[in-house]
Amino acid sequence: MLKYMLFMMFMIPVSLSKGNWWILQNLLLMIFSLSLLMFPYYFCWGSISYLFGCDYISFGLILLSIWICLLMIMASESVTRYSYFSNFFLFMMIFLLIMLVCAFSSLGLFTFYLFFESSLIPTLFLILGWGYQPERLQAGIYLLFYTLLASLPMLVGIMYLYNENNLSFSLMENNHFVGNVYLYLSLILAFLIKMPMFMVHLWLPKAHVEAPISGSMILAGVLLKLGGYGLLRIYSVLTLIGMSLNFIWLSISLVGGTLVSLICMRQTDLKSLIAYSSVAHMGIVVGGLMTMMYWGYCGSYTLMVAHGLCSSGLFCLANITYERVGSRSLLINSGLMNFMPSMALWWFLLSSCNMAAPPSINLLGEISLLNSLVGWSLFSMMSLMLLSFFSAAYTLYLFSYSQHGQLYSGLYSCSLGYTREYLLLFLHWFPLNLLILKGEYLVLWL
Repeated sequence: MLKYMLFMMFMIPVSLSKGNWWILQNLLLMIFSLSLLMFPYYFCWGSISYLFGCDYISFGLILLSIWICLLMIMASESVTRYSYFSNFFLFMMIFLLIMLVCAFSSLGLFTFYLFFESSLIPTLFLILGWGYQPERLQAGIYLLFYTLLASLPMLVGIMYLYNENNLSFSLMENNHFVGNVYLYLSLILAFLIKMPMFMVHLWLPKAHVEAPISGSMILAGVLLKLGGYGLLRIYSVLTLIGMSLNFIWLSISLVGGTLVSLICMRQTDLKSLIAYSSVAHMGIVVGGLMTMMYWGYCGSYTLMVAHGLCSSGLFCLANITYERVGSRSLLINSGLMNFMPSMALWWFLLSSCNMAAPPSINLLGEISLLNSLVGWSLFSMMSLMLLSFFSAAYTLYLFSYSQHGQLYSGLYSCSLGYTREYLLLFLHWFPLNLLILKGEYLVLWL
């Protein structure tokens, strides 16, 4: 792992010198290609050094982090075009990538916690520095305090674990902690807020709406996955107590997912709609994780990867129209098929992935999660039916309202996209549908 860390560290001076915008993107593509060769074929940790290693779960998420960062550079071309502190932007992005890769490849709980928290700082800078409206200050504070408030009990929980046991992921046991509710809550709450679970999700739509395109992409693509990854890792300690208490989070997530889907149905802001749909998808992921079944684990991992690519692509589309029209309101962005005819196909493809149409891996993830949740309790079928239906409904609402209908009278023109934008959207959509051919790598890793 060290060679990849050093590669990324040496990218920092490259980012700080002038005129290296596209060079940095090519370097990221290179490190992505090299990382692919590191595939852990055995079902245990590989590439181990003192603090870092890599197994199935972390490997997919590390690749996702590098891929999304590579696409962030492509999407934020306006930063370099208007020379809007582009060097500092690149530095923040590389710093964030290093933090994420370190978090996903940590072998111990404390190092994971350290990098989990550190990833908050560059995200905050991205939102405060390159956001659009003055409300970005409030959004940044929301993000900071929601995450920090839950993380302090988690630190206490980690210290308690350290006193009782080992902090290495592979050596954790679950025999000591039957009935220790405080430990259970302290360890799990930070990850549930990061996911975000319904009722502690308010920071997410706020942060998304105020963030620049790069901030939205990394938030939707990778930062939400830190919570899911943490839950996947921590459950080796909390198995026994989780069996009696997990129904709380499961029911909140499923009911919350249905409510959030209804909230999506009445959004008029493009970005806000996509952000709320993230909360609904992550609700199913939390539900699947909490069943503590094999199907649930695999399905949640698959849906996290799928959602990272799909949601990020939708934010890119929203940004492309925002750059042309100057507004994110659906009232103004209607009839876009007349205004940007060639983008309508991409809206259709990514929207269909968002509602889990085949052949996207969203479908694979959702089928696994439905399996696990219905197997856990037949009563969950009611809310799952509503969730799936409304998920399709708000995605259709997003697509049909933005693409069809009367064109807003202020827009008398036809605007085509740049090649860069088509490539950007293709690189979101292609892996999303290509990975279905290798579904066993997503589902059969335990």
